[in-house]
Amino acid sequence: MTDAVLVVNSGSTSLKFGAYTTGKEATLLCRGVVDSMSTDPHFVAKEPDGKPLDAHEWGEGQVLHHKAALNYIIGWLEQHEANIKVVAAGHRVVLGGTRFDGPVVITPEVLDYLDGLSVMEPSHQAFNVRGARAIAEDFPGLPQVAVFDSSFHRTMPDVAQIYPLPKAARDTGVRHWGYHGISYDYISRQVPKVAPEARRVIVGHLGGGASVCAMLDGKSIETSMAFAGLTGLPMATRSGDVPADVIFYLLRTKAYTSETLEKALYGDSGLLGLSGTSSDMRVLQASPDADAKLAVDYFVYALVKFIGAYTALLGGLDALVFTAGIGENSAIVRAAVLERLDWLGLKLDAAANAANGPRISTADSKVAAFVIPTNEELMIAQHTLDLVSSV
Repeated sequence: MTDAVLVVNSGSTSLKFGAYTTGKEATLLCRGVVDSMSTDPHFVAKEPDGKPLDAHEWGEGQVLHHKAALNYIIGWLEQHEANIKVVAAGHRVVLGGTRFDGPVVITPEVLDYLDGLSVMEPSHQAFNVRGARAIAEDFPGLPQVAVFDSSFHRTMPDVAQIYPLPKAARDTGVRHWGYHGISYDYISRQVPKVAPEARRVIVGHLGGGASVCAMLDGKSIETSMAFAGLTGLPMATRSGDVPADVIFYLLRTKAYTSETLEKALYGDSGLLGLSGTSSDMRVLQASPDADAKLAVDYFVYALVKFIGAYTALLGGLDALVFTAGIGENSAIVRAAVLERLDWLGLKLDAAANAANGPRISTADSKVAAFVIPTNEELMIAQHTLDLVSSV
């Protein structure tokens, strides 16, 4: 029988999972998702190479809660996947707050603290915690670990973690948290393999959610996504940075209520808001529509702006890394960014870029540029195994 760690990413209407071996280096056994949980729940599992493994549908109009979904997943793993025994579960949790600057073994008290942070990060936190609670209730003997998206950025200097607000406001917990840290943690471990001399590195985690991180010697010193998951770069449907006075204006003129404005900023903005047609970078790049082009151009513009600022903070740049869906697959975005950074001595290798790397800069480029696929699941599995084995 093969012991396995279950990696869980609980969302509002979907629950993604992966099962990994518990050896010295975790290896993927299978992964899958329970999707459309509130309308048309269905389960899909795949082999590590992406080949279909199994599927199940509950029926349109059914509602499947997190607890039932996780019970089904664990049951399926142990009954349908030969010789698998789930011995631990690792959860992606976006915010660890001031208490956790690294992964932590989950206890009821830990869950209560993390649940209390949901008011700061309303999009993911509560659902991440809900998945862990569901397993704790139905599998009370199963060790669980929370791995945080915010923890990697706790190495930022103090001055980078504050906002110029009155102490009363800061005392409520307002600070620069930073996210996508699990992905950046993984990439920080891969960079030395391709650029061992690179100390000053900027990484763009560019997907449906997007951010940039400046790393010095593998540690975060600044990142673009700030208090919650809204700010920084424009994203698929999230606005990215919008001036606070614009928010006040929209509320003051009663164009929006606080509820409808929050919905617009999170769900109707970014690439979708600018193009008016799609949140998918692939669709926008293929479209002849002027607004679609504007959305792509703005994404590149914002990305170049952050890279320039972070180069100044780092005192120069040794390597630039693209990762996540857009970063790994959009040769158009990568080329546009590098062309606007030629003042840094960046030289694009067009053929390598078209092939998605791994190195997309020429041999004589003063700054090396790479495409490195991220693997957040593997990072969660490894952290979970490290903590569980030490308890």
